[in-house]
Amino acid sequence: MTAQSAKTAIIGAGSTGIATAYYLATQYGFTDIVLIDANQPMTFTSAQSGENYRNWWPHPSMSAFADRSIDLLEDIALKSDNRINMNRRGYSLVSRDQDVDAVLARLHINPAQQESDNLRFHESASSTAYVPPLKPGWETAPSGIDILQNQALIRRTFPSYAPDIRTVVHIRRGGDISGQQLGMYMLEAYRKAGGKRITGSVEEISQGDNFTLTLHSPEGTSKLKVDTLINAAGPFAGNIANMLGVNLPLSNSFQQKIAFEDKSRAIPRDMPFSVDLDDQNLDWTATERDYLLEDDNFLWLAETLPGGVHCRPDGGDNGTWLKLGWAFNHEDARAAWEPPLEDQFPEIVLRGAARLNPSLKAYYDHLPGNMHHYGGWYTRTDENWPLIGPMGPDNAFMNCALSGFGTMAACAGGELCAAWVAEADLPDYASDFSMKRYMDEGLMALLRKSNRGLL
Repeated sequence: MTAQSAKTAIIGAGSTGIATAYYLATQYGFTDIVLIDANQPMTFTSAQSGENYRNWWPHPSMSAFADRSIDLLEDIALKSDNRINMNRRGYSLVSRDQDVDAVLARLHINPAQQESDNLRFHESASSTAYVPPLKPGWETAPSGIDILQNQALIRRTFPSYAPDIRTVVHIRRGGDISGQQLGMYMLEAYRKAGGKRITGSVEEISQGDNFTLTLHSPEGTSKLKVDTLINAAGPFAGNIANMLGVNLPLSNSFQQKIAFEDKSRAIPRDMPFSVDLDDQNLDWTATERDYLLEDDNFLWLAETLPGGVHCRPDGGDNGTWLKLGWAFNHEDARAAWEPPLEDQFPEIVLRGAARLNPSLKAYYDHLPGNMHHYGGWYTRTDENWPLIGPMGPDNAFMNCALSGFGTMAACAGGELCAAWVAEADLPDYASDFSMKRYMDEGLMALLRKSNRGLL
């Protein structure tokens, strides 16, 4: 069997793999690149993205990383006449807690850094300093964080919210994009620069003077020899690393979402991506609750569940669809190609989301027939930071563990991985996202405390 060859192979054609290929080709002039995936590009985990972005993170390195990624997204939006449908209505993080210090502490926002973090507090119903998210445009949207604590102001700005909401933390450099259009834009530029694709699964990797990949596809088995290997295999990144004798500190959990047409117009189209921070008990009838309490398999649905249920309009101001999600599952599982969807999830997330937006109760037991129930794998490190950089053997690299933030971080992650491969200048945060961080005990202690379970 004659082996094909290439200078560089990227395993995984999701958003992170495509972004890595894009920046290698367009920023560093790499031409002999092969992008490998068992499926068509952007059809597995990346197809299940919430497609949201924000620059709020509780650590300066993640904030700088996210800001860089948004800079790159905005650059693509400008170059493509906003083909990626970028908007910037922000992230609205809400609570019924009136103690603003307690809410900010949960989010790791320090009020003492009010000026440097560009925090703005709004306690008056007639606050003129607050700019409501009426328009989707990102070019003129505010930055920083607005904190609303006047219920009249909250009700006027977010009319679908429940009347018991007392605090809204509005992250202004945030919004949503079309992840599919972003991927297609980068893939087209990659192809134009001479990049190639191979459809097939990587079954084995052997090492010598270079790497030899054994690939399996419907056409049969083939070999590919490459000088440089990049692991961007998403939930299968651990498997690829194992083929090189490397154990990465990764785990996978499956998270589900639903999307449906808002025929009742329950949610205003200008509502930002909205997250209910508070723990909650689902809105069951007494009969339903009794039934759940009698069945050990469903008992957990009658108990208190963690916060984080979220809702946003999908499809722009003229669209009609909604997306709901709730990443409450933290069970480690072996990633599989077939999504392990749970039949009861649509009703669970709907009832959770209806606590923040009571108008969603119109869909109890009546979700539209065209409702789409889907899910994807969250691949994460315990501290929930990505792994980008060298991976064990010489000329082996990784771009993985972008759990829950793959769309928003794809550009910065791809650019950073490409810089490692090209031996170019690295940003200040580069080592914090490589395996080097595990030698910094102070940083690791801080991350384990502050990042597990962030939105």
